[in-house]
Amino acid sequence: MGSIKLKNIKVFSYHGCLDEEGKIGSDYRVNLKVKGDLSNSAKTDALADTIDYVHLNKIVKEEMAVRSKLLEHVAERILNRVLDEIILVQKIKVEVSKINPPIGGNVAMVSVIRSKTR
Repeated sequence: MGSIKLKNIKVFSYHGCLDEEGKIGSDYRVNLKVKGDLSNSAKTDALADTIDYVHLNKIVKEEMAVRSKLLEHVAERILNRVLDEIILVQKIKVEVSKINPPIGGNVAMVSVIRSKTR
């Protein structure tokens, strides 16, 4: 078993329950950690034998581009797509954070953390 992490994927998107959030958008950060058997790729040195982090990043960016009211919904889509598209992934954890959320206070970010196991 091994892990691959993508930290602080920066995305501008339009998530939120307020109409204004859908119009002006905001900055987001996504952290992703996947676990799977990396022993074969450690031997073969072949991209086809591992969990491709370029593919992981592509999934995150594509799902973040689809507007949702809740960060939980975005996180669920990311989890499902990774498990559907990358068979080597056995466990996945995603953290979706909205930077400077419009909640009437001095809050740096709010985050939703979700995980799934195959």
